[in-house]
Amino acid sequence: MQLLGRLEIKSKERLIEFLNQQETGRICSIDKDGYPQIIPMNFVFINDVVYMHSHTKGEKLENIKQNSKIGFEVDQSIDFLPSYFTHPTDASQADTLYISVVIKGTGIIVNDRKEKTLALNSLMKKYQPEGGYESINPEMKVVDEVAIIKVVPTTMRGKYKVGQHLEKKSRLEVAKKLLERNTPTAQNTLKLMGISQTKDGLVISEEPSW
Repeated sequence: MQLLGRLEIKSKERLIEFLNQQETGRICSIDKDGYPQIIPMNFVFINDVVYMHSHTKGEKLENIKQNSKIGFEVDQSIDFLPSYFTHPTDASQADTLYISVVIKGTGIIVNDRKEKTLALNSLMKKYQPEGGYESINPEMKVVDEVAIIKVVPTTMRGKYKVGQHLEKKSRLEVAKKLLERNTPTAQNTLKLMGISQTKDGLVISEEPSW
């Protein structure tokens, strides 16, 4: 429980910030046979709800009509820590640095044209911030050509592991081994771990953060 508390994202603002930095989320609905169906989706989090656009027909829409209880998840893998970082042969010592947010809530198929327009414009703003498109208005035909799924969170929890669970000495040892492994993600991982490279070697410059 103590470790879980150290991994929990306690700030709602940080949760929202992370959500809208990510391109792909996964919606989970329950199908007619009681099986979970998980689908990757583009999404935007605005006004305390998740919006996604979809074809007007499909299994996930039918699932939501039958059972409005929805799961939604977003994650970012930061770096993999091989087992040999901490033990020469024990594969169970492998670990991953990550950030994730899990939402449980109510799924709604939006019919209001103004709300659908808000969702579509917000999605375009997120995924095409450079512009180059005409904003949608409620009278446009395209509003009828897509479905909008809204997820209203009942619970929203986030976790992150970017080195804050490690003692300072262990954090420096992991950072050194990441550099030796020389993966494309190593430099960014060190930054998140609050570790800087100096002429004298690696030093902890700040607390781990993302």
